[in-house]
Amino acid sequence: MHHTARLIKMANDIGNFFNSDPDKEAAVDGIFDHLRKSWEPRMRKEIIQYYREDGSELSELVRQAVKRLALEQG
Repeated sequence: MHHTARLIKMANDIGNFFNSDPDKEAAVDGIFDHLRKSWEPRMRKEIIQYYREDGSELSELVRQAVKRLALEQG
């Protein structure tokens, strides 16, 4: 779980960066795009698994972006 906690913090930090965008849909797009392009598959798989099992520590924008990742990966 220690590794997952680090991924949660990283994802929320990315979310905080994009949260400054007044267009929240654009912010979710930015988070989604960053996670998809910059995170290795193992990291994406782990954050998706966390989202599906709990997800409570993810910010709302990050949750929305990870939900899109989860839907994309099936």
